[in-house]
Amino acid sequence: MMTEIMVNGAPHALDAADADMPLLWVLRDRLKLTGTKFGCGGGFCGACTVHLDGAPIRACITPASAAAGHSVTTIEGLSKDGTHPLQRAWVAEDVPQCGYCQSGQIMSAAALLAAGTPVNDEAITNAMAGNICRCGTYGRIRQAIKRAADERGKA
Repeated sequence: MMTEIMVNGAPHALDAADADMPLLWVLRDRLKLTGTKFGCGGGFCGACTVHLDGAPIRACITPASAAAGHSVTTIEGLSKDGTHPLQRAWVAEDVPQCGYCQSGQIMSAAALLAAGTPVNDEAITNAMAGNICRCGTYGRIRQAIKRAADERGKA
């Protein structure tokens, strides 16, 4: 039995074995979308964050079959050319050090911006809860989110 999932706007057919696999491994191993990272494997660190119908989820603990009939967006689908306001802000604020967690961080922040709610320290703290940065760049992450939110307000 085939399961179809939509990833970054493109349909993909999965066989039964792939449908039972965590979404993270389908994205990385089957679809070769390696921007989504494996961190902890238990949904605690946020490195594997992607969007399912616009909501941030942990791909390491979500079976691929849960994406059937839904839209998945990965860091590769955020923008084709790296011009999403968060991606530009990440560069401007020199956020990454090792960079490992950054795609998950950006995807959580993108869900916050997409919600259209006011972006303040409390909203950022709530949206980013569960995204761990082992390099400790939290201050720069916060500044980048504020920068992107300011840019969004000007659009």
